[in-house]
Amino acid sequence: MKRTIRTVAAGLVGALALTGCTSAGGADSEDTLSVVAFSVMESANKGVYAAFGETEAGDGIDFAPSYGASGDQSRAVVAGADADIVHFSLETDVTRLVDEGLVDADWRETPTSGIATSSVVVLVVREGNPLGIDSWDDLAEPGVEIVTPNPGSSGAARWNILAAWAHVVGAGGTEDQAKAFVSKILKNTPVLPASGREATSAFVEGDQDVLLSYENEAILAKQNGEAIDYVVPEDTLLIENPAAVTTDAKDGAEEFLRFVQSAQAQELYASFGFRPVEGSGEVELPEVDGANDPADPFPAPATLSTIDDDFGGWSEAADKFFADGEDGGPVGVIPELIEKSGATAE
Repeated sequence: MKRTIRTVAAGLVGALALTGCTSAGGADSEDTLSVVAFSVMESANKGVYAAFGETEAGDGIDFAPSYGASGDQSRAVVAGADADIVHFSLETDVTRLVDEGLVDADWRETPTSGIATSSVVVLVVREGNPLGIDSWDDLAEPGVEIVTPNPGSSGAARWNILAAWAHVVGAGGTEDQAKAFVSKILKNTPVLPASGREATSAFVEGDQDVLLSYENEAILAKQNGEAIDYVVPEDTLLIENPAAVTTDAKDGAEEFLRFVQSAQAQELYASFGFRPVEGSGEVELPEVDGANDPADPFPAPATLSTIDDDFGGWSEAADKFFADGEDGGPVGVIPELIEKSGATAE
């Protein structure tokens, strides 16, 4: 069964491999596009590459993808890694490339405002939810062991932490109360894996109680037969992942980006648990295997915070919450809380 929706309000509408599709000619071939993306996109992108290849614009185009933690991938492009299209977890990982002249400043001028994929932060638990986890408050209880990635390298980690922060301030709490709440969660998080995908692997292979993650990662884990469940809390944060072409991208890159942001590609992404992005048009939602309700896979949370409306956008949130004190600058709220918590970053 399929439902048709128009994505006028994002988020309210509702295994591992080291390489993806590559061409025999390699990344240097003129008909091979280099895609540099954050780790979570690896499985979902394979079908999108194949579907683009069946279009007139994609005829004869191959892909040389690279996947890893979003911040690390962005810094790699600055350092010289080949990239025609970038697809990151955070807007700041694209703006880093804008600052270096590697992506045009008008990259957000697309029907989806530069966004390629969308999700929400969820609470992943063991099959059957033995601890009865159903809200953010449960994560601050003593003895609950949590996995979330390192916000120094992972975009997923930043979404997760800000979702916890919004749980407090969105309900009228003060910033001091939000700091105290996030501190309790971090004290329950002994190790911070480098990326969202590594955090998922650590959870499914370990014995921790809760994983903070993208909804699509939870759905993909269930599709892969992992013994997990997930909870969409009543209040959570909308995740928006940007994509852009580089200034010296090969022919076909612009067409591929338009395809990624189209309804056809968004339907493919939805089958892997991504919520369709605003501006992509009418998206036919398939039944999504692994979702809590495959026929209605993307329930609307009672309260959905956003970076722009609740944090002043990433240009403000990145410095306030995640500045690393480089070159003697200020240290953000979250690195300070991590240091005090004793959590180990990987």
